[in-house]
Amino acid sequence: MTTPTPADRFSFGLWTIGYSGSDPFGGPTRAPLDVVHAVEKLAELGAWGLTFHDDDLFAFGSTDAERQKQIDRLKGALDATGLVVPMVTTNLFSAPVFKDGGFTSNDRGVRRFALRKALRQLDLGAELGAKTFVMWGGREGAEYDSAKDVRQALERYREAVNLLGDHVVERGYDIRFAIEPKPNEPRGDILLPTVGHALAFIETLERPELVGLNPEVGHEQMAGLNFAAGIAQALYHGKLFHIDLNGQRGIKYDQDLVFGHGDLHNAFALVDLLEHGGPGGGPAYDGPRHFDYKPSRTEDERGVWESAAANMRTYLLLKERTDAFRADPEVQEALAEARVAELAEPTLAPGETAAGLLADRSAFEDFDADSYFNARGFGFVRLQQLATEHLMAAR
Repeated sequence: MTTPTPADRFSFGLWTIGYSGSDPFGGPTRAPLDVVHAVEKLAELGAWGLTFHDDDLFAFGSTDAERQKQIDRLKGALDATGLVVPMVTTNLFSAPVFKDGGFTSNDRGVRRFALRKALRQLDLGAELGAKTFVMWGGREGAEYDSAKDVRQALERYREAVNLLGDHVVERGYDIRFAIEPKPNEPRGDILLPTVGHALAFIETLERPELVGLNPEVGHEQMAGLNFAAGIAQALYHGKLFHIDLNGQRGIKYDQDLVFGHGDLHNAFALVDLLEHGGPGGGPAYDGPRHFDYKPSRTEDERGVWESAAANMRTYLLLKERTDAFRADPEVQEALAEARVAELAEPTLAPGETAAGLLADRSAFEDFDADSYFNARGFGFVRLQQLATEHLMAAR
């Protein structure tokens, strides 16, 4: 089935469909999108959820009355359509006050302001039933090495995340945090630039169990990394709390294309992992399939909704293709030839120690390494070709 329904758990950021087309070289090409209209259209398309930064819903610096008006309008639209808010986040990168970051600004007053802003959005997220609070530190970084003490910046980042974790526990909120890595843009170098950096940082926190990852396709690929492999490692550590899906074509600026409108092979591998990579071949991830993309500035509003639908349809088409790939007897044969399942077998025997391995002559002295020169190959190319043919619906 390629018609999305709420059961697919597809969600969109208000900043995605609401993107006006502005970029560093040109102003808006579309009118602002009203939040009630956005919720209604997403519901019509079969989406499940809407996410937002605080400044997406009400302008930075809004009065309490202006803020509450927009919150009430959003709640009314959610009640009328059945859409949910699975995640919220806060904008610590757009306003001039955050020109040197929020949690890691060199200015202590800015850091305190950023914490208050984040706490306020965290409270709103809990009020709306959100389960995840995403943290993208787009301005948490520097352009000049001498301008930022990175060790102290990480300590201030840690201080902020610890405070937010304390707040969640003290208030009894059912919310976890998800760090979103990115290597650069808008800062020349952003702190916690990749999945690996963020995983290491999480282990320094006072409540590491509350903090995981929100990796984004384009962000990892901007660093020249394999997104599906990064997601596999996040799953391995039990830290895939949320995911951002979009398209990216190579190491360049953050394109935020429609999911699949970039590295399609990697998108196929990603969907295969998410849908079939769990124990026993079941789903490896049961959270939201969240689209963090931008409708091209060339499009009118019709194009906005066509692109939103394209994200969901592409995911479902890839799911169909990966289902067929996994069910194909020839693929099963190729997987066996590639000895993929053998990697799950422990290298050491039960209870075996280094001493036991050293005593096993078959593991080294009698092992015929030279025979591997002409030994049977692994058949990885055949396996990839089968994946390609399924991706192209040629099988």
